[in-house]
Amino acid sequence: MRRLLLLAGLLAAAGGREVSMQYNPGWNGSSVNLLHVRAVGPNDTLHYVWSSIGAPAVLLVVTEGTSSTLRVNWTQLLSPAPDGAIRIEPAGSVVYSTAVVFTKVFEYSKANALEEVFYPTYDLSDFSWDSVNRTLNHTALTAEFVGGPATDPSGSFSNGSLAFRVTAYETSGRDETLPSLSHTANSSKVEFVLAGAAPRGNSSWFALEMATVEEAGVVQRLHLARSIDDEYTPTIFETFSLVAESRNDSSMLSFLQWKATAYGSQAPKREDSIQCHSGSLKAANWTLPRSSIVLAYFGEGIGSTYTISAVNISFGGEDGNIYEEKRYLSWSALLGFGQPPKDTFSPLVISIMAVALGTPMVLLVVGSCVVLFAQGKRYTEYEPIN
Repeated sequence: MRRLLLLAGLLAAAGGREVSMQYNPGWNGSSVNLLHVRAVGPNDTLHYVWSSIGAPAVLLVVTEGTSSTLRVNWTQLLSPAPDGAIRIEPAGSVVYSTAVVFTKVFEYSKANALEEVFYPTYDLSDFSWDSVNRTLNHTALTAEFVGGPATDPSGSFSNGSLAFRVTAYETSGRDETLPSLSHTANSSKVEFVLAGAAPRGNSSWFALEMATVEEAGVVQRLHLARSIDDEYTPTIFETFSLVAESRNDSSMLSFLQWKATAYGSQAPKREDSIQCHSGSLKAANWTLPRSSIVLAYFGEGIGSTYTISAVNISFGGEDGNIYEEKRYLSWSALLGFGQPPKDTFSPLVISIMAVALGTPMVLLVVGSCVVLFAQGKRYTEYEPIN
């Protein structure tokens, strides 16, 4: 309990952060990818460890103080037994840690309303990945994991790729491009991009499977928020938040948040929107890939000491032919610590609402005054006959 209260206090006190990115710290090779994003606040440090070793994944660790560091035992990490290869030092500074793993991509077609035809699954732990160092931008705080199936019998990826684009933030703000997610300095963004890959069916749907790892005493909940305001994301009124909460007091520890839409263009507009559906959150009854960095940090306790939950995000629907036409799909999500950001009405919208709601009231008041004044005037000008 003290640790969770400490987390809330640290995040509340954080304003802007000093963010740095380091590729494969302590390793000179580029055959594997590990990206360490370190965000230092006034009293705490956030660590995001992204990697495509095994299934693409990100570790999220928050520590007390500003001097905590990442240690990687590369020999152990690349061995068949990576347990303990990744750690944050000093260990006593760790307040909370979690992980998100992107495990599989499904492709399927709907023969009719009741029948779905599934094609062979794309297991992301079997993908080969380009060097992230080529895309690392220390100024924009962005990087990109780009890959494709190590074996591609269907040839679907002969001219295509799958990518995870990572963006870190130093301050609060809002993205300029759709879906225009609001962010804080306690969060980062990941963008899932499928580009150029040939669908194996007519009007194919795609689904991304994600798994989360949480320690004892923490429970995952999937929340859906509906709003009447679509100012920032036109025609989209739903926001999903996968939130990790303390089982004791329901305080929020971390989150993964996304709008109920994907887009079929690199420069998305409203008409490029692709329907996005979120499945229910389920306890995962399978094990993570052994080469995952998650095993290297959490160890063999996953599934016993730690719990794994999974959720599928699917893309398609009536407008699913957008991908078939443009061969491009992009879906963005925000992940971070504490409470997820909430959209609020902008000053412009508030002004418009004030005018829209206030004008009838002003007219009513003015009209009432005119009527009362007219009645009073007729009374004072009345002269009795006798």
